[in-house]
Amino acid sequence: METEIYDFTEGWQSSQMTHAGELLRDGQVVAFPTETVYGLGGSAIDERAAAAIYAAKGRPADNPLIVHISQREMLTQVAEDVPEVAYRLMDRFWPGPLTMIFKKKAQIPDSMTGGLQTVGVRMPDHKVALALIDAAGIPIAAPSANLSGKPSPTTAQHVYDDLHGRIPLILDGGACREGVESTVLDLSAGHCVILRPGAITYEMLLPFLPELIAPMVQNPQPFVNIPKAPGMKYTHYAPKAPVILYSGAREAVCKRMIQDAIAARKRGEKIGIIMTQYQFTAPADLVFDLSATEEASMLHRTAQHLFECFRACDDAGVNRILLQGVTEKELGRAVMNRMVKAAKEWICLE
Repeated sequence: METEIYDFTEGWQSSQMTHAGELLRDGQVVAFPTETVYGLGGSAIDERAAAAIYAAKGRPADNPLIVHISQREMLTQVAEDVPEVAYRLMDRFWPGPLTMIFKKKAQIPDSMTGGLQTVGVRMPDHKVALALIDAAGIPIAAPSANLSGKPSPTTAQHVYDDLHGRIPLILDGGACREGVESTVLDLSAGHCVILRPGAITYEMLLPFLPELIAPMVQNPQPFVNIPKAPGMKYTHYAPKAPVILYSGAREAVCKRMIQDAIAARKRGEKIGIIMTQYQFTAPADLVFDLSATEEASMLHRTAQHLFECFRACDDAGVNRILLQGVTEKELGRAVMNRMVKAAKEWICLE
């Protein structure tokens, strides 16, 4: 299969978007940008599309897909028993990186939801994504547009590297603004739970949901039998090289990362280092400095570029990645969630 790329970074021709919509209505898949990461979209009401998505990604069939809509009226096509608080959250956070889980409508195939009777729905905050959904005229189910288990794609090139020859079309909308997947909020069971932290933080949701419990960085049940949201059961976000994650007191973290880098180089390993909160000097083949004077800026930079750094390490053929953690609050919860899921080892120091 030939994979085409349409460059939508500076606008697009109506014929190109029309063609993308036709592919989706025909049960095929199209990769497209969102504000979080690139998605691999297919019709949310067509079982052929679910099969095509799972096949292209090599994704386990019990891992549910998130449905994307462009108009609030589309919600009636995919969900039922939507609680009143959800509409207040839509007023505040849609379009945006918030996925809400509701009871699903019967027309959403079980193959889209991993056999569950619930469905995650969001309205992406990206003009290309919204135009694509409008062109298709149907809700679009879309996981991240990468091979299953690999770092999520934040550019069209990342998508092409993983999926060329597997999918017919990629829409290039430039680099993603957020860099981590949406927050997933479960509203389907009469109580509210954050299943996956994202850019819409616990602190942002709390005024609307006073009983909301702060999410744990690592899912307390990492191998749940029936995941209600992506990322709850299987290994995610990991590059080829083992990731060693370090967190804790500044001096202890820097000292240990330097020691481990020196030891790895003596073993002949090719090393990549990703710094977030603290800068230091250590022997390495690749060094990524995501630190910033303001913590909020550092967290945003890390969220934007973490997966990009992982992929750069893969491209350079490093043998080991030493990764500095971040503070586990606000956006840091989402960043650490991805770091922990990508890590082979997590070293906590005092």
